[in-house]
Amino acid sequence: MASFRFLHCADLHIDSPLRGLEADAPAAKIRNATRDAFTNLVTYAIEHHVDFVVAAGDLYDGAWEDWRTGQFLIGEIGRLHREGIPFIAISGNHDAHSIITRRLRFPDTARMMRHDGPDTHEIRHLDVVIHGQSFATRDVREDISRSYPERVPGKFNIGLLHTNMDGNPGHDPYAPSRSEHLIGHDYQYWALGHIHARKLGPPQQNVWLVYPGNLQGRHIGETGAKGAVLVTVKDGAIIDDPEFIPFDTVRFELVRVDIGSTNDLDDVLTVIRSKLERALADAEGRLLAARIVLTGASAAYAELIRDANETRERIKADAQNLAGSDALWIEDVRLCVAPPTDAEPLPHALAAALEAEPPSALHANAQKYAKDLLDRVGGLSAALGNEHLVVKMVADGQIPAELLDRAHALLRARAIRPATDG
Repeated sequence: MASFRFLHCADLHIDSPLRGLEADAPAAKIRNATRDAFTNLVTYAIEHHVDFVVAAGDLYDGAWEDWRTGQFLIGEIGRLHREGIPFIAISGNHDAHSIITRRLRFPDTARMMRHDGPDTHEIRHLDVVIHGQSFATRDVREDISRSYPERVPGKFNIGLLHTNMDGNPGHDPYAPSRSEHLIGHDYQYWALGHIHARKLGPPQQNVWLVYPGNLQGRHIGETGAKGAVLVTVKDGAIIDDPEFIPFDTVRFELVRVDIGSTNDLDDVLTVIRSKLERALADAEGRLLAARIVLTGASAAYAELIRDANETRERIKADAQNLAGSDALWIEDVRLCVAPPTDAEPLPHALAAALEAEPPSALHANAQKYAKDLLDRVGGLSAALGNEHLVVKMVADGQIPAELLDRAHALLRARAIRPATDG
């Protein structure tokens, strides 16, 4: 059997809609990130003479008819074609409905596998066979892998599947499969997609079951390095572990900062700077989109909470002094902090009031006050959106728990005085 190398990618989500971006976000850089990541993959495949590329579904999003997305995809696959590098793909739940999937014509060396049953594609000069099936509809709930054909003897067999294997929590159960059933097909490698977290092994019974994760993070829920997997095969056997290759151009990170050792905001900013410097180094020149989460009990609590918005803006401004907008964007700042453990206790009556359930009159008064504020500016409710806490309070007649928590924190911050010696 031949020796070769291939790239396994999944969940490209080219031109995926932007989510959770504030007005100060570098939207153009983030908007183009999914395209740039795929371009990086194609360039790597060409420069490193990779033998073929497999893509395990969700090449793009949804059913829209924006042909620019398809033209970009075909253009990049065309670069592979001109270098003699086959590109074999299946559609997943996100691109199953797309008119782009149904009408695009791939180059001769590329293949979108059929959706009406299992398909097999052979790369003859490498003794490779790839088995796969595209999604016919978005909502595929049966285990389509059970119909995949038996292993072809004397060939390197790859299973290409968009699936939630073994019931990964937090992911829709599309094309659910079981690892023991996949192993039972006796393919050497399963190229999986749908789960955006990277899972590389180790192999089970000499069968690799691999999720490469998505090619580019799209929001703060998809943190860390993103890319594809390079697999090296020698004489028909995988040598070494599949190698993760990052292709992302925007790196999302949660930067958690324990402020327990700080006394004031200046101390907090110093600790944040140190954490951000480390995260920027890890991003290796990519745009770092960071959410800063402050935790811990600190003497700086009252200063941070008294005007939370000002605190967030000062933290963002300090971060931009550390690195320019082309290198760092602060997606959000979360203040999950607590008063110092040695702070004087609140007066008993105030402490009891904070713990008590607010009377119904408080709900009514707060609702009226908020409604008056919203009514003063025409269109403000629509601009804020139905999920805004104040809009929800006016609609429901109840103070949201999160809003109460913020009020409690502010009251504590204004009431607490740090303990003094003696």
